Amino acid sequence: MHKKILTALALAAGAMAAQAQQPVVLKVAHFWPPTALSQQKVLEPWCAKIAKESNNELQCQIYPAMQLGGTPAQLIQQAIDGVADIVWTLPGYTAGRFPSMEVMELPFLTKDAEGGSRAAWAIYEKYGQKDFAGVKPLAFHVHDRGQIHNNKRPITKVSDLKGLKMRAPTRLTNMMVAALGATPVAMPMPQTPDAVSKGVVDGYVLPWEVIPTMKLHEMTKYHSEINPPQPGLYTTLFTIAMNQAKYDSLPPHLKKVIDANSGADFSASIGRAWDESAPPARKQAIEHGNQFNTIGAAEVEGFQKATASVADRWVKEVTAKGYDGKGMLEMARTLSAK
Repeated sequence: MHKKILTALALAAGAMAAQAQQPVVLKVAHFWPPTALSQQKVLEPWCAKIAKESNNELQCQIYPAMQLGGTPAQLIQQAIDGVADIVWTLPGYTAGRFPSMEVMELPFLTKDAEGGSRAAWAIYEKYGQKDFAGVKPLAFHVHDRGQIHNNKRPITKVSDLKGLKMRAPTRLTNMMVAALGATPVAMPMPQTPDAVSKGVVDGYVLPWEVIPTMKLHEMTKYHSEINPPQPGLYTTLFTIAMNQAKYDSLPPHLKKVIDANSGADFSASIGRAWDESAPPARKQAIEHGNQFNTIGAAEVEGFQKATASVADRWVKEVTAKGYDGKGMLEMARTLSAK
C-alpha cells in the first residue's frame, strides 16, 4: 500500500511538472501587415526576448492585419475583453476615451520619436493610469516626425492647405488639420491607400516609416517637410497593452519577465526604431521621383501660430473632465524639450 501511495504521488508530481512546463502562448494582435516595422523590428524581437528569458515558458502567436477580426479602433477593447492577450494600437482611435495621453499628439511638441516615447511613458505613470483600467500597458510610443503629403501642390505656407481634404489619424490631429485650413478626414491607417487612390482625400499627414509599407509613395506627388531643429508638426501616440487578467494569471517569475521588458526603456527603443526607419523610407519616395520641399523656419512660425489654439482647447477640455490639463501640457513640453 505504501508503495502504491508513493507511486501515485510520483505520478501526480510528474503530471504537475509537465503541466508547469506547458508554455503560455500570448495572442498578440495589431493592424499592420506582417511586413511592417512594427512586427519585424519590434514585436518579433520582443517575443523572442521574452521567450529566451522565460526558458520558452512565454511564447507569442502574432496576428497581424486584424486577423482576429474587428477593426483597428476595436483593438483596445479586444485587449480588455481578452479576445487578444496583447494588442498594439492607437488610443486615439477611440476619440476621447484616453484624455491623459492625448497630450503627446499636440502640434509642435516632440522633436524625435525616441525622446517623445520616453516622455509618453512618464506622462502615463503620473497622469494616465486611471484611463487604462483593464489593461496593463507595456509601452507607449510616438512615431517619427509627421509630415504633409498630398497630390495637389507643394505646401510651403499655411494658406497652401486651404481647401484640401487631408486624412488624419486621431481627434487632435484632425483638430490640427482644421486649424491649418484644410478639411480633416478621419480614418485608420489601413484605409488610407484606398482613399488616396480614389481621390477621397487629397493628401494625408503621416510619418515616413509607414509610407512605403502601404505603398503610398507610389500614389503621392508632393512631400512637404518640417525638419530639425524645428519641432515636428505632430506625432501620434501608440500603446502596446496586455490584458490585465492575463498578466495577473502569470506566476511571479513570468510576471518578472514581462515587467523587465516593459516601461520607459522599451517605449524609447520603439521610438528609436521609428527614428531610424525614416531615412530609408523617405529614400523610396525620392527614388520614385516624387517632389520634395522643406517648410522654412519663418513659415513654420505661421504653422505654430495657426495651431496654438489646439493646445488651448485641449487644456480646457481635459480640465473640465477633472484632469490637470495645464500640468500635463507643461510636463510633456518639458520632457520633450530634453
